[in-house]
Amino acid sequence: MTTREEMVALIRERGVRDAAVLNAMLQVPRDRFVLPAYRHSAYGDFPLPLGHGQTISQPYIVALMTAALELARGDRVLEVGTGSGYQAAILAEMGMKVYTIERVEALFEIAKFNLKTLGYKRVTIRLGDGREGWPKHAPYQGIIATAAPTKIPQALIDQLDEGGRLVIPIGPQGGYQTLWKVIKIGDDIREIDLGGVAFVPLV
Repeated sequence: MTTREEMVALIRERGVRDAAVLNAMLQVPRDRFVLPAYRHSAYGDFPLPLGHGQTISQPYIVALMTAALELARGDRVLEVGTGSGYQAAILAEMGMKVYTIERVEALFEIAKFNLKTLGYKRVTIRLGDGREGWPKHAPYQGIIATAAPTKIPQALIDQLDEGGRLVIPIGPQGGYQTLWKVIKIGDDIREIDLGGVAFVPLV
């Protein structure tokens, strides 16, 4: 069993059973999305630093958030906070049309290189402020945020399709937050608590 297979086996043991998500995580080489100094730890179930105050998320959390989106192949997905491109690659591997926004220019360039090198053509990436979403390509069947604001940005709710799902950590900077799944139902939203998490702040 490879370290990637061990990573996925642990995620399955922890309760994520979505076959499409698990298969994507078997296919995407996480070691290509981490800094060279951390490649020996790429398949450990913990976050790793990317520099610039950012991290690549723990594999279990990536799987949990992706499964919570409840996506179907071909859905449009917005990601807020590209990082090095790993989450976008997982979504693209699942057959989604991915739009992703990164605020840090150095990470934007790294992610663009990683995704292009690995052949993920279903990902469109831009440099910008993710709090405002990306109205041009809305509505989205799913929106995923990999950094934590203190409250849900209204722009992201507005850009969800009817019945669309937003998965986002909400809480104070520099501490633990709550991971929420938000479902848009007409003019209302339904919020589901997915548990405690620790993310870098959405700035």
